[in-house]
Amino acid sequence: MKLKADTILNVFLIFIPLPIIGAHMGMPPTFVFTTACLGIIPLAGLMGKATEYLSDRVGTGLGGLLNATFGNACELIIAFAGLRAGLVDVVKASITGSIIGNILLVLGASMLAGGLKYNNQVFNRTAATTSATLLALGAISLVVPAVFHFAAHIDPGDEQHLAMAISLILFTTYILSLIFSLKTHANLYTSVAGVEGEEAVGTTGWGVKKSIAVLFVSTTLVAILSEYLVHAVEEAAHTLGISRLFVGIILVAIVGNAAEHSTAVLMALKNKMDLSINIALGSGAQIALFVAPVVVFLSVMIGKPMDLRFTEFEVLSVVISVIILSFVATDGECNWLEGVQLLAVYFILAVAFYFA
Repeated sequence: MKLKADTILNVFLIFIPLPIIGAHMGMPPTFVFTTACLGIIPLAGLMGKATEYLSDRVGTGLGGLLNATFGNACELIIAFAGLRAGLVDVVKASITGSIIGNILLVLGASMLAGGLKYNNQVFNRTAATTSATLLALGAISLVVPAVFHFAAHIDPGDEQHLAMAISLILFTTYILSLIFSLKTHANLYTSVAGVEGEEAVGTTGWGVKKSIAVLFVSTTLVAILSEYLVHAVEEAAHTLGISRLFVGIILVAIVGNAAEHSTAVLMALKNKMDLSINIALGSGAQIALFVAPVVVFLSVMIGKPMDLRFTEFEVLSVVISVIILSFVATDGECNWLEGVQLLAVYFILAVAFYFA
């Protein structure tokens, strides 16, 4: 099953040169955008594999830092390209989409796939509850700026200061959560950390040099394709008859996490729900507490400051996702119906964003 998934991802490698060729040949923006998305998918998978392999080799502490830095590097690169292009709304939407995608789409698909094969699956309740709480903190960080904007009518400059302050708090909390899970309370995460190793991520036979080379080349190619993707977003969205909000929340978010999504589902099919939960909720928490603050910091550095005031519907979507998560992911067990319920919420939101 794993080999088949890797083979499918490798097939997508043929799309890597197409957006570059298409852009220079004057192909329609829709072609450039679509092929860039498809080309980024396998590259994101390779980046994830290389990061996991290197993390296992350098030890728990440094490995956690490596995962924090490169675990969502693909999303960071796309966001940075979007900031440079002035597509702040798409960048914000991709952050929101990654959070709700991990909570609802990835976790839902994993629970459904695993539940259809196994009557009842169990997982580490402590790890899931901790991640769910971190995601709740992420939701709060989205709610507060929106409420202050409409209730207190603060100045744009103050909104940027508020964004920086919240980002510093989130970033600090994320670092402390790493210390908690990797050092002071690592024993609580034993069942999550100790599953399948190289086989789980498909890096059997890899070496340190190969992993570093793969990480460097994949990161470079993602950066290149991201430039073509963001420059084609506006015209492609217009041609396809969809909003930039939908592009960011659904399409770009799925592209950046597609390889990770497939791994979570495959682990659920192997009755490794601990790993599936860790991938889905851990990645969602990392987006909210690490990627979002870093994007705010980067926006200030390049002179295009981004605040944390998301649209009302984006905030509502994250809050809804966190609420339903508390019902299905904190009891230590799951079944296929809970997966259906998570997916139902995701598709309801997706349809609503389509018509937004």
